Amino acid sequence: MSNRTPNRALAALIAEARWTNGETAHAVNRVGAELGLALRYDDSAVCHWLTGTTPRKRVQPAVVEAFSRRLSRPVSAKDLGFTAGAGFALRDPDTVTGLVELGSVDMDPSRRAVLGSAGLYSVAALIPGFTDLVGRFEAHRRNPRMRIGQGEVDAVVAMSERISEVDDMFGGRHARPMAAAFLVNTIAPYLKADGPERVRKAMLSAAADHCYLTGYMAMDERVDGLAQRYYVKALELAGGADDHLTYCTTLRGMSVQAVDLGHGAKALELADSAAAASPQAGPRMLAFLAGQQAHAAAQTGDRAVALRRIHEAEAAMDRAESRAKAFGSYDPAALSYHIGQVRYELGDIAGSVEAFEESNRLREPVYRRARVRHGATLAERKLRLGRLEEACGDWHRMLDDYEHVQSGRCDDRYRSMMSAIRPHLRNGYARDLYERARPLAPVAA
Repeated sequence: MSNRTPNRALAALIAEARWTNGETAHAVNRVGAELGLALRYDDSAVCHWLTGTTPRKRVQPAVVEAFSRRLSRPVSAKDLGFTAGAGFALRDPDTVTGLVELGSVDMDPSRRAVLGSAGLYSVAALIPGFTDLVGRFEAHRRNPRMRIGQGEVDAVVAMSERISEVDDMFGGRHARPMAAAFLVNTIAPYLKADGPERVRKAMLSAAADHCYLTGYMAMDERVDGLAQRYYVKALELAGGADDHLTYCTTLRGMSVQAVDLGHGAKALELADSAAAASPQAGPRMLAFLAGQQAHAAAQTGDRAVALRRIHEAEAAMDRAESRAKAFGSYDPAALSYHIGQVRYELGDIAGSVEAFEESNRLREPVYRRARVRHGATLAERKLRLGRLEEACGDWHRMLDDYEHVQSGRCDDRYRSMMSAIRPHLRNGYARDLYERARPLAPVAA
């Protein structure tokens, strides 16, 4: 006889989600695939859970996330009636301690398996509001034996800039451990050090930028849940610094991640939040935010909003280009990229190709990873239009850069290319491309 207790908490959440047992199983299987789990659950497995059987510990994060997405709010393992913990959570809510815990695992590639479900992106993650964060660090315990000045702030800014340059040219696979180590060993102690209030706020701002960069590299490697956690920490630091610019930039980056994963509604929510939290934004910042709003709106199918936002971005860029340009900021190449994405989402593939070609023509040479990703996307869309030989030419140019870049997102584009050209191997152009590309296949992690 079984002594298991029926799981009424799970039954209540299934009812709230308006799922059948089979639909619950399919949702868990889909999320599990993002964790690299080949799950084959069906309604009988859910029946077992309802009678008191607990899913395997490594599966529980997928169950938690499936319900969080469906209900649009955070759901915990406890809420589901599971006694074992699920997911990766920082044990200490303090921002600095949390950064050390997060970065300590991430800085050592041999220990990254410990992160487990940290790679799972959550659409129900809690995003702190800017006003809720201001003043958080005022009462933070300081180390009176360590003082910081502007020199330490400048060193953090310079280090982040160098890592960002390496990331743009070579991808973040090798640079991220270095960024995490600098976060743990240098930035975290500086955040606990004493110093003038002006300097401390500048350090918080510099730390927020570095945390955002580290998160971006995690996203590029397709460890999306980990990236999300870095981004939330960047928001906390930016709020503590009273730094609207970095806070808005981070929200916008989170929108980029969401739209890249196909979560259009969440991407639009984040993009709109970034725009709303950006007081007195200059024209380049307005273009930066409106372009992302346009892309997210287009992915949700809202044609009117998407077109209005992209027109706002174009008008703002026209004003920005009449002023001095800051290198590395939102530029006409980035705007053309957004125009291409909006056109594609709205069904205009030919218009998307035209905009992507313009974007690639305008892009600065230092952005090698972007050339790989966007060049491959351009080729994929040309192939959809039947322009096979042109597509092969774009893919050859992509391969020129690909072998120098270590990036999960670039690896995705390589795999998409190989899949797309296999049906065309009787064509000489496609066959030459395929044979050239085969030795460059990414090594499985």
